[in-house]
Formats: sequence, structure tokens, C-alpha cells
Amino acid sequence: MKNLAEKITAGEPLMQQAMEAMRRYHEARNSLTSAEEVERLRLEAESLMEAVHEYQRRALGAPTHPLH
Repeated sequence: MKNLAEKITAGEPLMQQAMEAMRRYHEARNSLTSAEEVERLRLEAESLMEAVHEYQRRALGAPTHPLH
């Protein structure tokens, strides 16, 4: 990728996925959803947000954590 705009655009689907997961988690937390399901949704949202963060760090050339 040549420039920052291209890198941001390439990361948009992941960001959308993370934001949708966060929305589902907050909706479940504020409803009668079981605690187990709320926790599952929280973990999913947290994982996707971490993936977004790691993508952004790599796209901007920041030092990264090893992938394992």
C-alpha cells in the first residue's frame, strides 16, 4: 500500500466488524440476555478491537507485538 488513505481504507472492513460486535455486546448487556452470552459477545468485541489496534499499529509502522 502506498499511502495512509489506502491503509485506512484497507482496514475499514475490520473496523466495521469490530464496531458491530461492540454494538451487539452493549445491546446484550442492556437486555435480558444471559450472562454467558454477554460474556461471549464481550470477548468477541474485545478480540476484534485488539485486531483493529494491531492492524493500525502495523499500517503506521509502529513496533508490533509478535504474532503467535
